[in-house]
Parts: sequence; C-alpha cells; structure tokens
Amino acid sequence: MKLSGNTILITGGSSGIGLEMTKQFSALNNTVIICGRNKETLLEAQWQVPGIHIYTCDLALESDRLKLVAWLADNHPQLNVLINNAAIVHRENFTLDPNGYEKAVKEIETNLIAPIHLIHQLLPLLGTQPNAAIINITTGLVYTPRTLYPIYNSTKTALHSFTQVLREQIKPNPTEIIEVLFPVVNTPWHKGAAPKIAIQPKEAVEKMLKGIENKQTEIRVGAVQLLYFLQRLAPRFAFKKINQLQ
Repeated sequence: MKLSGNTILITGGSSGIGLEMTKQFSALNNTVIICGRNKETLLEAQWQVPGIHIYTCDLALESDRLKLVAWLADNHPQLNVLINNAAIVHRENFTLDPNGYEKAVKEIETNLIAPIHLIHQLLPLLGTQPNAAIINITTGLVYTPRTLYPIYNSTKTALHSFTQVLREQIKPNPTEIIEVLFPVVNTPWHKGAAPKIAIQPKEAVEKMLKGIENKQTEIRVGAVQLLYFLQRLAPRFAFKKINQLQ
C-alpha cells in the first residue's frame, strides 16, 4: 500500500486512534473520509483536519452500512482504502449484568459484523482501484484476553482470524489485506483511566505507518510483539500479567 495519493475511509475516525489516523493520513496527501455516530464529534474532527469528508451513521445497523456504501459509490467512487477502526466496549461482569446479552449484540455488530459487511460490500469497488487495501484494526488482546472486556476480546479475536483467512482467500485479487494490532493507547476509550503502560496515539499511528511502509501485513505495534511471544512461551503467565495492568 502506498502512503499517499489514496482515497481512504476510516470508520470511527473522529476520536482516539481513528482521529490520529485521520490527521496523519491527511498530512500525507490523501483524501480522507470518516464516519461515526455522533455528528458533533465528526464536525469537530473536520474543524481540526480541514478538507476531510464526514458521514454520520451507526455501523451497528445494517441499513446504515448499506446507505454508507451507496453514498461512497456515488460520491467517492475512487475509494481504494478501507480502514475498519470503529469499535465499542462494555466493561462488565457478563454473568452479573442483566443487559449483558443486549450489550454483547451491540459490540458484535459494531466490532465484527460491520467490518465483515463493509468488506463484502466494498470489495467490488476497491478491486477496481490501483493500490487498494483493507486495514483491520485489532489489538494485542487477540493473544491474551483482558477480563474487563468479555465481549470486546472475542470480537477482536474473531476479526483477527477472519483477516488471516481473507488474506488467503482473496488471492489473486491485488487488494492488500493488512492487520494492525495496537497495544494500550491513551485515548478517550479508557475514560481517563488508561493503564500506565499506554502509549500516545501519535506514536501508535507512526508505528503503524512505518509497518505499512515496510510492507508488513500483520503489524504488531509496540508491546504487542512482546505479548505475542510471551503468550506462546508462557500463556498462563501472559494472562496473569495482562490482567494485572494498572
């Protein structure tokens, strides 16, 4: 994937890591489109990064995803990069939460079904463009789950597996399939309680871009590389350590 001259859709691109991607990809001479549920947050991002395009939708709803795809075909037919970044999390004890199932459905629709659906719908468009790529954003928790996030872990692990299979099944389609596994990043996602080891969004995205530049298809950012090996060598120890983070 080239780092400039693209037309890029970033889901959840108005805050956190998504906003940092929006800033850095825009600075590299790309046309950037972001989508999200909150119109005010999207407008704030557009104020911070002039020239980006915004679209309001709830990716948990199939009807909204289909409207987004139709809008892209009409307004940005040159789209060649899809970044599936949007995700939600519920911090809960699933066994004690009376709304645990409803929350799980929302997370699964947003974090897993939405990326799969968008890929399926947009592949015909992406496949007609030069330098096409799909980038799925996951986490080091695909290797070792954190007990605070009973459903989030599962959705990202499933997306990790799907990405690996998609990369093989899509051949000989030239569309690149890239996965970026982020460590803990200090974003509003943590609601002011990010673990001490969290890195800053700017550093996280810079490392992501470096991985893309080096033609990596599975980019383990920062401490994720260590967690990957630790889980293989001592899975119980890795599980204990990841759940002791403060």
